[in-house]
Amino acid sequence: MSIGVLIVDDQALVRAGFRMVLEAEADIVVVAEAANGEQAVHAAQRLRPDVVLMDIRMPELDGIAATRRIADGESDCCARVLMLTTFDLDEYVYDALAAGASGFLLKDSPPEQLVTAIRVVAAGEALLAPSITSRLIKQFARPAPSGREPPPGLGELTARELEVFKLVARGLSNAEIAATLVVGDTTVKTHVAHLLSKLDLRDRVQAVVLAYECGLVSPGGGR
Repeated sequence: MSIGVLIVDDQALVRAGFRMVLEAEADIVVVAEAANGEQAVHAAQRLRPDVVLMDIRMPELDGIAATRRIADGESDCCARVLMLTTFDLDEYVYDALAAGASGFLLKDSPPEQLVTAIRVVAAGEALLAPSITSRLIKQFARPAPSGREPPPGLGELTARELEVFKLVARGLSNAEIAATLVVGDTTVKTHVAHLLSKLDLRDRVQAVVLAYECGLVSPGGGR
């Protein structure tokens, strides 16, 4: 099955470049382009793409607000949002995570990385590269607000699921978690699926946000 992609960026040349790269792939179909967040929400509702390639800084409605509306179900689709960021300039990455983004891609990434990112996000994975993940966490993760109640379901996690939760929050991939805990990849996937279900989370990105917000782990620390 092909992967339907909606390209959202306020620069026509950028959209054209992404389209050219993606249309060269047999398993990816560009369903539409949008020049701002409002257009993106309406296009997602109408076309139900698998992945929305979303710029952050746009006129009328920025990428974060558009992502929030898509993730909240306003678009009535199950699209996953892959954020485009310059990283050093965009200081809203944490907000994008909280809004429901499923991954990030640097705008100067090579074409093959763009294609891989689309496939990874479409498959339900998140936080594309450990290098990006660790930088995001170090730069943007916020300490837990004082007195915040622990999230519902946290007490239902087994000791091993809690351990996996902390490693996910620190940006480790399934393979890295498996190596750390000396277990198989399938076992890790099962633990991740269970903890996401118990905590009512959509994906690993939401798990990272929650772990930092509730103080399970702390920026720059190994709690």
